[in-house]
Amino acid sequence: MPKHIVKSGKTIGIAVVLALIAFTARAQNLPPKDIMLGEKVMGRADAPVTLIEYASLTCSHCAALHTGALVQIKKEYIDTGKVRLIYRDFPLDQLAEAGSMLARCAAKERYFPMIEILYRSQSNWARAANPAAALAQLGRLAGISQKTFDACLTNRELYDSIIKSRTTGTNKWKVEGTPTMFLNDRIIEGELTAARLRKVLDNAIAKAGK
Repeated sequence: MPKHIVKSGKTIGIAVVLALIAFTARAQNLPPKDIMLGEKVMGRADAPVTLIEYASLTCSHCAALHTGALVQIKKEYIDTGKVRLIYRDFPLDQLAEAGSMLARCAAKERYFPMIEILYRSQSNWARAANPAAALAQLGRLAGISQKTFDACLTNRELYDSIIKSRTTGTNKWKVEGTPTMFLNDRIIEGELTAARLRKVLDNAIAKAGK
């Protein structure tokens, strides 16, 4: 699967939505910090194999992965307790940053459903004439009021945590584009198809003796 690439360590693309951020509003009705800022994990904590994904919500290849191969991988490996997935933000542009912030302002149990909604409707909200309004509308589907949406997108600590995720991905994990996946600590080379992921996961599970 091709990747969307980060150039010169800077965000690229659409300069919208975060122009709304003056970092002056006080957070209201947001989740507790440990939930809003913490690592996002799908699957059992004691799963023998860990899959790490760096992704951007405006990346079309990430959307294809989440609406294709990962649907099967979730059903066959994550839901059955064989694999846990750690999802990490690696926004390629300011609109992706806003989408990541919105998802993290949803209730804990609604985070991954919100991520799925954002990927499945990516072609609509990411290309909307008014992306802020489009994101706010999607937020309401996850129970996020306009008041909470405004507080979310003006929360400096949340914004900084997402930028830190991208910076850590670049500096520590050598991520250059999205989607990028690691099996435990090793990058998964090649196209991220369901067949390819099944192969590497089956090998890792066998080695783990599970």
